[in-house]
Amino acid sequence: MLVSAKEMLQKAKAGHYAVGQFNINNLEWTKAILTTAQELNSPVILGVSEGAGKYMTGYKTVVAMVKGMLEELKITVPVAIHLDHGSYEACHKCIEAGFSSIMFDGSHLPIEENVEKTKELVKICAEKGMSLEAEVGSIGGEEDGVVGMGECADPQECKRIADLGVDMLAAGIGNIHGVYPPNWKGLSFETLAAVQELTGAMPLVLHGGTGIPSDQIKKAIDLGVSKINVNTECQLAFAAATREYIEAGKDKQGKGFDPRKLLLPGTEAIKATVKEKMELFGSVGKA
Repeated sequence: MLVSAKEMLQKAKAGHYAVGQFNINNLEWTKAILTTAQELNSPVILGVSEGAGKYMTGYKTVVAMVKGMLEELKITVPVAIHLDHGSYEACHKCIEAGFSSIMFDGSHLPIEENVEKTKELVKICAEKGMSLEAEVGSIGGEEDGVVGMGECADPQECKRIADLGVDMLAAGIGNIHGVYPPNWKGLSFETLAAVQELTGAMPLVLHGGTGIPSDQIKKAIDLGVSKINVNTECQLAFAAATREYIEAGKDKQGKGFDPRKLLLPGTEAIKATVKEKMELFGSVGKA
């Protein structure tokens, strides 16, 4: 069931759990995430970065693929198709393509410009029944060419953006895209608590969910995080399982080179990763 992320995140906030956003890169990724969500009766958000959208030939292709799977796989749990770290231009393209949710990442812009563009998108999304995520502060690491240093967000700026009427807010709290370095200092719960205090019922978003220790994940949820993004961990699991399959020579046995067999171990590894995260986030049985 294709929906905006608004209601599922409001329920998560009230119920003190988080909904996972799992980024998709192709058919296997999408099928693995959707079937796992259905099996666990969990709401889920399918994240699409600009790079992944281009790789899959465009946002309209993504929407058509997801809608087809929802019907063919008989998916009944709430599912949102969400633009991840979208530019202003990409947001408009995804609105046109039929996404049910978008993220406008204006965190690298001056705060006044971030406010202005976010305000415009709030109005459009409200008219179309879509949910909108905004960002303040910088998420560390690199995402589609945008490099962040992991600076903590200014809680007052977070309040300004939240007051515009966005449905969810990503605030930089020392989190990083990709694999966390050994010298990572951990999440800034002081910043998160300050943001939560000023934004109230606003569902907060934690990017860079790969590699954050479970105890920090649970504490972040207690402090108002209702959406957690996972991408790298699924990629690593897929790569490791595929490598093991090939190095064991299974691609040379029978018709092991058939893509349906070659990609199966990686797909199963994604399902296992998504299941583990949904259990950790507390979204199992919450559809």
